[in-house]
Amino acid sequence: MNLHGIRAIYLFELARTWRTLMQSIASPVISTSLYFVVFGSAIGSRMIEIDGISYGAFIVPGLIMLSLLTESISNASFGIYMPKFSGTIYEILSAPISYLEIVIGYVGAAATKSVILGTIMLCTARLFVPFSIEHPLWMALFLLLTAVTFSLFGFIIGVWAQGFEKLQIVPMLIVTPLTFLGGSFYSIDMLPPFWQKLTLLNPVVYLVSGFRWSFYGVSDVSVGISVGMTLAFMLACILVLRWIFKTGYRLKS
Repeated sequence: MNLHGIRAIYLFELARTWRTLMQSIASPVISTSLYFVVFGSAIGSRMIEIDGISYGAFIVPGLIMLSLLTESISNASFGIYMPKFSGTIYEILSAPISYLEIVIGYVGAAATKSVILGTIMLCTARLFVPFSIEHPLWMALFLLLTAVTFSLFGFIIGVWAQGFEKLQIVPMLIVTPLTFLGGSFYSIDMLPPFWQKLTLLNPVVYLVSGFRWSFYGVSDVSVGISVGMTLAFMLACILVLRWIFKTGYRLKS
C-alpha cells in the first residue's frame, strides 16, 4: 500500500476545500440554515407532531442527509473531473500508485469534507431547532457510511462526465428529487398504501429512515434494512469502479 501516494492525493483535495471555503462549507451551511428557519421555526411551529416529534426536529435528519448526499457527490465528482479536464490524470495513472489507492485518496478526502460539513450542520441545527440524539454511535455510522458511499458514486459521475454541465445532471435531476421524495420532510406512513409501496423503491428512503432512527428511535423501515441497503449500494459502486479502472473507461481516452 503506497501510503505516501494516498496521503498526497488526500491532502491536496482537502487543501482545495480551504481555498474554496465559501463554496465548499459556507454555502451549503447557509442554504440548509434557511431550511431550518423556514420549515423548522416558521412553518414547523404550526405543524402537528409526527410520531410524537415536533415537525422542526423531525426534518433535521432529512435536511442533513439532503446536504450530505449532494455535497458528497459534488466533492468527489469535481475532484476526479478536474485532473481529466486539465490532462493531469495521465500523470496520476502513470504514477507508482494503484487504482485502489487513487480511489482511497479521492474518496477519502471527499467523504472527510462531507462528514465535517454534516457535523457543522448538526451543530447549526441546534441554534434553530431543539432535538436529541438517542443513538449517537449509530448516527456517526450512518453519517460515515453515507458520505463514503455517495463519494464513491460521485467519483463514478466525475469519470463519466465529459463537461461541467454533466457534473450537475445526476445531483440536480435525480438525487435531489429522490431525497425530497424519500421522507426528508414527512413520514412515508402518511402516504396512501400504494404510494408507500412505491416509495420503498427509492433508495434514499432507507438512508433518511435509518439516520432519523439514530436521532429519535423511530423509522419508516427497519434499521437493519437501512444499513443493508447502504452497504449494497456501496458494493455496487465499488464494482463499477473496478470495471472502470480495468477497462480505462473515459480515463485513458
